[in-house]
Parts: sequence; structure tokens; C-alpha cells
Amino acid sequence: MRAEHTHLSILEGRIETLLEYCQRLSEENRQLRLHNQELLTERVGLIEKNTLARNRIEAMIARLKTMESAS
Repeated sequence: MRAEHTHLSILEGRIETLLEYCQRLSEENRQLRLHNQELLTERVGLIEKNTLARNRIEAMIARLKTMESAS
């Protein structure tokens, strides 16, 4: 009977450890998903800024070419 109790206690300890590990992994996964979403949002903003900058540069080049051909 004592051996069964010892085995059961060991099993309970392992299950508790496994549950704690699963909870930590779940929280880490939640944090990583949140961080990933933040990075995706930042990426969209950077792409928009890049597009705006490209458009402004292209407009300046077009104006310079127009000025150059008018001279």
C-alpha cells in the first residue's frame, strides 16, 4: 500500500509540473502572438511610409525632369 501511495505522489508531482509547464508555454505563446501582431502592425505602417516617400521622390524627379526640359 505504501508503494502505491509513493507512486501516486510521484505521478501527482509530475502532473503538477506538466500543468505548470503547459501554463508557462500557453502564456509565452500568448505573448509571442501579441508581439507578432504588434510587429505586423508596425510593418504595415513602415510600408505606408515607404510608399509615401517613394511617391514624393518620384514626384520630385518628375519636376526636376520637367524643369530640365524647359530650360
